[in-house]
Order: sequence, then C-alpha cells, then structure tokens
Amino acid sequence: MAEDEIRYDLLTQTALRGVVREVLIQVQRNGLPGEHHLYIAFDTGADGVSISKRLKEQYPEEMTIVLQYQFWDLAISDERFEVKLSFSNVPERLVVPFAAVKAFYDPSAQFGLQFGKPGAANDSARQHMASALPDLVGEQPEEPGEPPAEEPAEPAHAEVVMSRPPAEVVHLDSFRKK
Repeated sequence: MAEDEIRYDLLTQTALRGVVREVLIQVQRNGLPGEHHLYIAFDTGADGVSISKRLKEQYPEEMTIVLQYQFWDLAISDERFEVKLSFSNVPERLVVPFAAVKAFYDPSAQFGLQFGKPGAANDSARQHMASALPDLVGEQPEEPGEPPAEEPAEPAHAEVVMSRPPAEVVHLDSFRKK
C-alpha cells in the first residue's frame, strides 16, 4: 500500500472538528434550540487546555462537559472555545482547543463525532453515548498483567454518527483503499 503523504486522516479530523466549532458558533449566537444539548469530551492534558487545578486533579486525563442549561460566556475562536460552567456550585472557566476534543455528541439529534482511537470519551460520556449509540464506544479495558508490547502507531481516525434508531457508526477508515 502506498504511503499517505497527504494525511487524509488528519485532514478529515480537522474538518470534523470544524463541525464542532460551527455548532458552538451557532449556540453562541442563538443559544441552544429546542431539546439540543451537547456533550463534549476532551483531553485535559492536551496543549492549550486551561482548567483549574481542582478540576485537573479530579480529571487528570479526560473530562466531559455538558452544555445544556447553565453555561456562560461561551467564546469561540479558530483554534479553541472558552466557556464558564459551575462544578459543585463553583464557577469555573474552561479553555479547550478543538484539537483536544475527543468526542462530541448531541443526543437530541442522535449526532456524534469521536476523534482518535475508539473509546476516547471518559466514562460518563461513554455511558450516555453507549446507552443511545451502543456501537459508538466499545474499547475494552486491558487485562492487568504484563505491559502491552509496543505497537506501530495507528493512523488517526474519526467516527461519525448521524442517524435515527438504530444508530450506525461510520468508520472513516472503511472508505480508505486497503
């Protein structure tokens, strides 16, 4: 197989993160319409993520936020979004680069995007997504024992979910020539 020097996998992820950005721009301008609400899972250790020390200790690797009823000061730039949310009645400002987003899901529209390896969202998002879209997440935890052998890096991929029941996950890798 020829080497993909153009990196279509990364270009596709960037384009799909643009969908997340455009949705947030619409929410910033008009609020959330109807029953829409958004689950956004992100890597708390990614470059450019800014969360409080308290939240970082509680969510050292991944965190899922829900934009539904109470969020303030949503601001979107080309590279990131910022939002204020309340955690245990303590207001917090979060800064999240779009490159750090691992999963995006709007249950009212049954629309979801998952970036990177399958199962990237944290447990709370995973549970919610799994109840609505059982095939969206599914990576099993590793068995304890010997550390896993080094494997060659897998190309990045994104999963797209756009459907009415039954949900279907479209793996972008399935469209690539093998």
